[in-house]
Amino acid sequence: MIRFGIGYDSHRLVPGRPLILGGQHVPFDLGLAGHSDGDAVAHALTDALLGAAALGDIGTHFPDTDPRWKGADSLDLLRWAVALLHERGFTPLQADITVIAERPKLGPFFAAMAAALGSAVGIPTGSIGLKAKTNEGMGFIGRGEGIAAIAVATVEAD
Repeated sequence: MIRFGIGYDSHRLVPGRPLILGGQHVPFDLGLAGHSDGDAVAHALTDALLGAAALGDIGTHFPDTDPRWKGADSLDLLRWAVALLHERGFTPLQADITVIAERPKLGPFFAAMAAALGSAVGIPTGSIGLKAKTNEGMGFIGRGEGIAAIAVATVEAD
């Protein structure tokens, strides 16, 4: 059986933090606020995978009230979620992710992001789709106050 999941995440942009997206450090003057490293791309993908297997969401497994996850590498959280999927008899097949940000330009980082995410999930780099969109100046993203990501993932029940 093939199952699909959708994930979403957004974080405020703040000074004094590195910008980590898809497991990559993106040179920028602001970073994403968050209990972990704030990687909205990895968080959205984690939620999509967990959702496809009906295993809750990232907040259920890694609550921001738990000091163990303070500053955590989001690719490690993604790996943990994938291990949980495998324990429950699910195999990730592919993912498609859209990052919504006014700036910085993210296209130059997509190959490295796909490689990092594919490695963390255990699927080929070519099975990770990445796209960037702006919010055309509208809302908190359009004002440059934050970044969001939407992910769709496909898993197969073993």
